[in-house]
This record gives sequence, C-alpha cells and structure tokens, in this order.
Amino acid sequence: MIKKILVTQLKPKMFVSDLNCEGIPHGPKNKRGKIPNEKLIKQISQMGIKEVYIDTELGLDVKDGEPLAEVEKERQRRLEEASELTPSTKDSISVEDELNRARKVHGEAKKLIDNVLNNVKMGKNIQLEAIDNITDKMVDSVFRNKDALSFLGRIRNKNSYLLEHSVNLSVLMSAFGRDTQLDKTILKEISIGALLHDIGKILTPDDILNKPDKLTKKEFIQIQDHVINGKELLESTPGISKVSILVAGQHHEKIDGSGYPGGLVGNQISIYGRMCAVVDVYDAITSDRCYHNGITPSAALRRMLEWTDHHLDKELVNQFIQCIGIYPVGSLVNLNSHKLAIVLQQGEKSQKEPRVRIIYNTKQKSYTDVKDIDLAKPSEQDFVVGAADPRQYGIDIGHFINGFQ
Repeated sequence: MIKKILVTQLKPKMFVSDLNCEGIPHGPKNKRGKIPNEKLIKQISQMGIKEVYIDTELGLDVKDGEPLAEVEKERQRRLEEASELTPSTKDSISVEDELNRARKVHGEAKKLIDNVLNNVKMGKNIQLEAIDNITDKMVDSVFRNKDALSFLGRIRNKNSYLLEHSVNLSVLMSAFGRDTQLDKTILKEISIGALLHDIGKILTPDDILNKPDKLTKKEFIQIQDHVINGKELLESTPGISKVSILVAGQHHEKIDGSGYPGGLVGNQISIYGRMCAVVDVYDAITSDRCYHNGITPSAALRRMLEWTDHHLDKELVNQFIQCIGIYPVGSLVNLNSHKLAIVLQQGEKSQKEPRVRIIYNTKQKSYTDVKDIDLAKPSEQDFVVGAADPRQYGIDIGHFINGFQ
C-alpha cells in the first residue's frame, strides 16, 4: 500500500515511492528507493520536504499514514472546490484575435531576455529601458486577453528553460495580478520582477545548473545562491522598483519557513513574493527540464493545493486557479466522446466548460478532423471527463499551438 507520511516518521528500511518534491528546484532525480540510514532522512528534511510517500509492500510500514486513495480523494475535493471559482475579470477580445500580436511580443520578450542574460554573463549592466518597454507590451496583451501569451507559453524546449521560464513567469504574474485587480503600476513592477527573477542563475556554473544527477550539498547551496546574486544585480540596477526586487528576492521562500534565502515565515514574505512562489512552482513543475519531466497543468494544480499545507499560500493558490482555471488554456483534456481536445478559452460561468479544439480520437487512436466546440452551450452534449497527458498519446501540443489560427 502507498501511504503519505511526515518526514519525521521516516525510518531506515522504509521504501520511499515518491519524495513529493516536484516543487523543489533541482530536487533529487531519483525519488524512489529504500532508506538506508538516518543520514539520508536528515538530508531529505534539510531540503524542506515535509511529507513523502512510502510503499509498505517494499519496506517497513508505519501505523499512522494516509493511504494514497484518500490523498487523491482529498486532492480532487480541493480541486472541485477551486473549480467553483470563476474569473473576476473578463477579456476584451478573444484568444484568436490577440494571438498574432501575442506571438510578436512573445518572440521579442524571449530575444530580449536572451540578450540580457548574455550581457550579464559578460559583466554588463541590465538595461531597464528595454525591459520596461517589453513589459508594457506584455501587460497590454494580458489586459486584452490574459490567455494568449500563456497559450504560447505551452510550447516547451527544455534546452531553453531559463529563458522561456522567465518569460512565462512574467506572463502568468501579469495575468494573476490583473485578476487580483492590482494597480497597473504595481502589476508592471511584479511583471518586471518575474521576468528577471532568475537572473542570478547566469552566475551559476552551467555544469551545476544543468546537472541531471543528484547535486552535492555544496552544489545545492550554489544553486540557492542564485536568489542572492539576482537580488544584488537588481539592487545595482538604476530605476528598478522595490516591488520588482521583492518578487525576485522572495520567490523561493515558503510560508512554513523552509524556503530560502531568508527562511521567512507566513506574512514575513511580501504578497508579491508569495504570488511569485505560486506561479514559479506551477510553471516549473509543468515544464520539462534536464532533471525533471513536466506534469500536466491539472496535476500540477492538485499538487499545489496539497502543498498549501506547508509551502504555498492557500488563498493565493485558489486565486491563481480562479485566474487560469482547472484546465488552463493550452492544456489537453479528455472528452466524454472519447476525443482529446486542446483548451482554447476558460468558460465564463464554469471552469468545467471551456471552449476547446478537438484533435484526436482515443478509440480509433488517430487524429481526427479539427473542430472547435464551446462546452458551455446548452446544445453541446460533450463534456470534460478529466485532464490528459499529451505524451501518453504521442501528441506534440506545440505543433498545434504553432499552427493555431
């Protein structure tokens, strides 16, 4: 039986089936195995991991512990509860109408961040004017339609993770800030902070940053130092706002104090830092990296709701789900008709009734004629039965997004 237990309950000879650490950057690649000694338990605890899953058929059991079936039931309950939330703001135009402009802005943003990263690597200063300009364009796009840029962000290249993650995080923070009705000046500042939140990683050696195997303690500390290095770079940048620095400097803090670099607890972390922590975890665990295979957006949201017990701000996680929906734009869903569809737009009245594009028939195991349907229409008999993993069907979502009109 698979059970969830506290790390404090771990003992040698227990078999860990899942370290539950997708949200921990550069967590161990091997998340399964028998615990050989107390030393490893201490290392797991020092990483900020609070709960793990054990397999009682492969190792020692423990009296207390929550069966996986109960955990999954609770995850689904929380997601169902979150699914009752609807967006607090409405788009002025459709995804389709915004997409061409969004493509141009998205390309400009990636090119700019690539230049910024290279300049910092060569010891040059960050040119804030160019950052201001592209952030203005991104925020304007998000205000017209909050999903167009994030739709493009579903196209992943794990070899360009740092660049794409920075742009995606800024886009998602803009959408999040819009839905929480932040002042537009503050919203732009958090977007700039998100765009530059990982700038310190350019000072981390590539062999450590891209290491697919387990990091040594020294290497893990070097990875964590990217936050301090990034904060120092931003503090030396003329014109940068305090809000932007807070976003970059606090995005790895956790509400239980197990984060870094400050070990801040609860409201010691600014609202902007807590927002960025939520968005950063979401984008990170849904992305493919050299040491991690991304999970589906819906699976990520279920995990994040679970982590509100220790690491993430519960209210902000719910607000983020209200913003992007339980089936975010660009994700794949299973329909009752045995079809697979890409989500095009969140439903205005129900997160369970998005507008989708049908692309695949699971019964026939083949692509089908493309068809757009609005599941909110009373005449539509089809409905979503759950999220789908594109890899299970060999589907390249990026191919469809690139060809989207």
